[in-house]
Amino acid sequence: MARPGAACPPPARRVMVAARALLFWALVYSYCGVCACIAGLRLLWSIGRRPGETFRWVDSGLRFHYVAAGERGKPLMLLLHGFPEFWYSWRHQLREFKSEYRVVALDLRGYGETDAPPHKENYKLDCLIADIKDILESLGYNKCVLIGHDWGGMIAWLVAICYPEMVTKLIVVNFPHPSVFTEYILRHPSQLIKSGYYFFFQMPWFPEFMFTLNDFKVLKSLFTSQATGIGRKGCRLTAEDIEAYLYVFSQPGALTGPINHYRTIFSCLPLQHHEVIMPTLLLWGERDAFMEVEMAEITRIYVKNHFRLTILSEASHWLQQDQPDIVNKLIWTFLKEETKRKRE
Repeated sequence: MARPGAACPPPARRVMVAARALLFWALVYSYCGVCACIAGLRLLWSIGRRPGETFRWVDSGLRFHYVAAGERGKPLMLLLHGFPEFWYSWRHQLREFKSEYRVVALDLRGYGETDAPPHKENYKLDCLIADIKDILESLGYNKCVLIGHDWGGMIAWLVAICYPEMVTKLIVVNFPHPSVFTEYILRHPSQLIKSGYYFFFQMPWFPEFMFTLNDFKVLKSLFTSQATGIGRKGCRLTAEDIEAYLYVFSQPGALTGPINHYRTIFSCLPLQHHEVIMPTLLLWGERDAFMEVEMAEITRIYVKNHFRLTILSEASHWLQQDQPDIVNKLIWTFLKEETKRKRE
């Protein structure tokens, strides 16, 4: 018989650990279930009281910051950045395409000098999609060439799905069709692990705190480390580039808006509508540390028009900054190719 206080034998210890883990996850999922029930009841109550207002998209009333190049009146090219970035990630494209386009690089809701609503509910995908529609109209256009990278790519896909008449050509950098992403991540644990930050960002305030530690080491590491940064053959960020990022995200509260984009994602996916009907170019850096390249090819099935996929073997997740000359050339080829196809 074991003496009081003696260590439990290994099998008993394993049972205790498993029981504790089971209890922990039971509590977690019970809490999530309660939250989901409350949210569902609130939605039903809103539908019952004000059915006309529940699903109405309204002008957000927010002030958006953007940087533009090229003459007014030229066709619009709208650029949507990813996380953790801002309009500056498109600096190479602003210079390149201004000769033939009115190029506008936006600070998304909550980023940079754009207004940041305080509540995470203000960052749901329908709000972000409506932002792009409102911005297009505010700029005096009814259609554009839409380009998005990373999270901006997610928004670009959704705008193309919801407002196909507004997007003449779609170009996405390192983000698959949203339906591909949600289906793939459920079947591939390796991608689930790479997307672990989606779950980490669900926590209040702690992700923002982690980014600020050691003079924003996490932020700098994302762009410069061997694991996640720009590849060996890419255009490394200069000290001035890094300083620009640090300046923007070191402002008080500057990280909460960007992270809030992710805090509502699980209430918005999967999608009900899937198809993209305009010509689409998907560019992908094969050394992407966050997105598996297999999703790029699967995306093809959701595009019901001309689809071109180009995978750059030596490029990272930050493709338009990593290989700007190649990316710009590929975009030009796609745009000219589509113009020629229309004339024929």
